[in-house]
Amino acid sequence: MMEILIPILAVTVIGLICAVGLAVASSVMAVKEDTRFTEIRACLPGANCGACGYAGCDAYAAAVVRGEASVNACTPGGTKTAKAIGAIMGVEAGEMEQVVARVRCSGNCDNMVVRYDYQGMESCRAAASIAGGPKACHFACVGLGDCVKKCAFGAISIEDGVAKINPDKCTGCGVCEATCPRQIIHLLPRSQTILVACRNKATGRLARLQCKTACVACGRCAKQCPSEAITIVEGVAQIDETKCTRCGACVPACPMHCIHNLFDENRA
Repeated sequence: MMEILIPILAVTVIGLICAVGLAVASSVMAVKEDTRFTEIRACLPGANCGACGYAGCDAYAAAVVRGEASVNACTPGGTKTAKAIGAIMGVEAGEMEQVVARVRCSGNCDNMVVRYDYQGMESCRAAASIAGGPKACHFACVGLGDCVKKCAFGAISIEDGVAKINPDKCTGCGVCEATCPRQIIHLLPRSQTILVACRNKATGRLARLQCKTACVACGRCAKQCPSEAITIVEGVAQIDETKCTRCGACVPACPMHCIHNLFDENRA
């Protein structure tokens, strides 16, 4: 009997010694978590959208604690989140100008000429790779919803073949801007309410044949602008935001109706 009990007792004693040793080692060698990480993580919206440049909110919070990321890199969180994180880190966050995604295309089903009936994969990128896409304008919104699938906030829908963004839901994360294969979605300041909703760089005659609302570079908007904020660049009207006063004189001047006053549209 003793021949059995002695080995069991020895193994038990060794086990207890190892357990005590591991407990002491884990206590002595433990890496204490910086409480600021937990506090910063609680301030973030949790969308893991990547707008900050990091792979999710956890990675961004860790980068802020390490001093590798600024406290105002979370676009969806805005100024409120930036100030909260700044308070935790003991730095001044500063004001953040709110941005919102805008679609620079008016080529809906009624306005745009369609060259062929696309029946492939439901993807803008896939459709655009086939003979330049189904729409005649190679600068137009393809309208198959790659941006809709990527938006974590449900701010984008497809209406009449063109992406439409709800500014009340958009957080300005920029994922849709990076997703669009035609680069017609741009992040712009919310205060920028006069928008040229066209990027067609074709000559005026060709642009008119492709879309009823294409900019034809006629220059009438530039002539009507009292602050000289509009110029024609590569066949498309461009607005200099540093000069634009949001007077809206260019909107009725455009014969193609591709310049929009977003303030009036949103209010309506």
